[in-house]
Amino acid sequence: QRQKEKWEEEEEEERRKLPPVYAEPKSKDFNFFLIMGTYPVIHIFWVEDDQILASSMSHHSFSAQRGRLNMQSSDNEEDVYGGAWCAETEEKDHWFQVDARREVQFTALITQGRESEKHEDFVSSYFVAFSNDSREWTVLHDGYAEWLFYGNVDKDTPVMTQFAWPIVARYIRILPQSWNGSLCMRLEVMACSLPNSYNSENEVNRPDDLDFKHHNYKEMRQLMKVVNEECPNITRIYNIGKSTKGLKMYAMEISDNPGEHETGEPEFRYSAGVHGNEVLGRELLLLLMQFLCKEYNGDNPRVRRLVDSVRIHLVPSLNPDAYELAYEMGSEMGNWALGHWTEEGYDIFQNFPDLSSILWGAEDRGWVPRVVPNHHIPLPENYLSSNGSVKTRAIISWMERTPFVLGANFQGGEKIVAYPFDMQRPTKTGGLDRRGDQRLHQMNEETWARIQRQNEGAMRETADEAMFRWLAMTYAHSHLTMTENHRGSCHADDVSHGQGIINRASWKPVVGSMNDFSYLHTNCFEISIFLGCDKFPHESELPQEWENNREALLAFIEQVHRGIKGVVRDLEGKPIANATVSVEGIKHDIKAASTGDYWRLLNPGEYKVTARAGGYSPQTRLCMVGYEVSATPCSFTLTKSNWDRINEIITLSKRPIRLISKSPRVTPPNKRRSRLQLMRLKNRREKMMRIKKLKEQMTSTPVTTTTPLAPTTTVMATESTTSSWFDAWFEEDSISTTPSSTGAELKESEPTPDYSFEYKIDDF
Repeated sequence: QRQKEKWEEEEEEERRKLPPVYAEPKSKDFNFFLIMGTYPVIHIFWVEDDQILASSMSHHSFSAQRGRLNMQSSDNEEDVYGGAWCAETEEKDHWFQVDARREVQFTALITQGRESEKHEDFVSSYFVAFSNDSREWTVLHDGYAEWLFYGNVDKDTPVMTQFAWPIVARYIRILPQSWNGSLCMRLEVMACSLPNSYNSENEVNRPDDLDFKHHNYKEMRQLMKVVNEECPNITRIYNIGKSTKGLKMYAMEISDNPGEHETGEPEFRYSAGVHGNEVLGRELLLLLMQFLCKEYNGDNPRVRRLVDSVRIHLVPSLNPDAYELAYEMGSEMGNWALGHWTEEGYDIFQNFPDLSSILWGAEDRGWVPRVVPNHHIPLPENYLSSNGSVKTRAIISWMERTPFVLGANFQGGEKIVAYPFDMQRPTKTGGLDRRGDQRLHQMNEETWARIQRQNEGAMRETADEAMFRWLAMTYAHSHLTMTENHRGSCHADDVSHGQGIINRASWKPVVGSMNDFSYLHTNCFEISIFLGCDKFPHESELPQEWENNREALLAFIEQVHRGIKGVVRDLEGKPIANATVSVEGIKHDIKAASTGDYWRLLNPGEYKVTARAGGYSPQTRLCMVGYEVSATPCSFTLTKSNWDRINEIITLSKRPIRLISKSPRVTPPNKRRSRLQLMRLKNRREKMMRIKKLKEQMTSTPVTTTTPLAPTTTVMATESTTSSWFDAWFEEDSISTTPSSTGAELKESEPTPDYSFEYKIDDF
């Protein structure tokens, strides 16, 4: 009860902070959606290609099947995938037809112009006709004349036309009467099932007791609260940051022990809504929350195994501000770009630091891994001071404080799974240099195309290419329709050749992507899952989309256990944080978590694995990865080494030597010898003098009473010297007992100069 009251207080506080929105009531929309809410809706993205016909087409790339709402053209507009249906001639007797395969209640049309960067083609007015047998047609009229509907005023903005009353029929035809440019259009047909009609093959009975609808911010938050109340022992709600407008980016944690990281339990994440108008991923994650909660309470063994062995994080909306904008326009009225960017104008997915250029530049200079590591590359110094997105910085902070192992982000507009690298490595002469990607942004399309041709054989693969391909194929082949390529992809030929996966750099390269950053800055292997051509499908499609993705969602989470895992400890059994784990033959290392545990995703095989940590001797083990469901245990125990002391000595030994000048040295006052040192030196000199006198007395040569002092000599450090410096300093010849060359006598009380300890090891 306390938690519920806290949620309500926070909700009320956020509601007060939001600016007021004033809008005119739309009576037509109200009546329309009242009808639409009664029965399931059939619209054109549901129907098969053979249900769509047209009187003609101007080119094979502008067939009737290309007339679906929000259809996008390929980059080459002369390709077989155009951005609309276009008639062959500019005449008023052309038509576009949809067969519902049974009688339905037609309620509205949504029209759009041709998707093109060069042409401004759209239909500005049209008639609508209906039929039950496709032979006899009745044009809709108001009792006095045929009803002329007004269409588009530009090529991008969808325009909805509602009928005054539902029309019961099987076929519907659109008869264009006026247009701008060429006769081209895209459209969507809205219809309701009759109360007593049978279900068609296009409709899906809802298999699970889940909430199949689109949820705005408030409804999403309420649904997460309901799931948390149903499964309080395995769920926790937290937020990873706030948007520009103050909306929180909520995350749902699902684990047997929510709220803390357990040693040996990997961390997994699904995120969606990085583009606000690509909404299917958001709803799939909300459905997954409900499904895991209900199945866990129902003792589903597979779900219980997942929840007990993995800490799962689900983030339905990384760009809540943009979603609210797209949601306000609705499923069909939003265009291809509405809500794609943040309030500041950033594409969050491409707003991360470009660490790929840093890695590749270091590799070209031979700095990897001695100067620049091949993993956990630090953030550029100028990134935190740059004008990046607030949401992006919050996501980075979330990535850094949680030791994620595996993850995926959901997007839309295509149906394919893309894996890193997302950025293509440019050639040394035509791409990035030390100035970063400045030249890349200054290139025009022709120059960029030329560089792409030059880079046809350039490296796009990560060091874990085989692992990434397996992860991508796991989702694509578990999905019910992702590998169906009989219709090609959404806007071009099937680039995956029936596999449903592709390397992003070889398809649509981008700079500073979330996937590349995740791989190079953290331990997490992340891929992008494009869920379908329709970015904002109608909520009546959600049951079918859930069926298409349910198995893939679970199978991909299970891949977090593929490879090896273990704990890095010292001899006392204490975990060693941030230890580096390397695999021979794979030039990409990972780091252990703060609790000493690590996970390394690997395909089945035999690997030499080495663990390293500062102040410890490295240890290498042979680890076997099998085909079992769980990861292979491979722990390490490191012993402390003397490398810290050795490195300290090496550092000291590299200090430069200070050569002794030829001029008489004067010992600084702060380096005067102590009284004990002077006494010892005096005794040594007296002893040497007595020995010398004794030798002279033993010879037959008369001994003089006065002995001239020998000239004072200065010890010079030269490269030819072979004895150590202290032997040279105390040589017998170096002890001055005669007058110096200057004529002055050396007083025994005068201190002897010290030798300089500043020397280079290379000088000896």
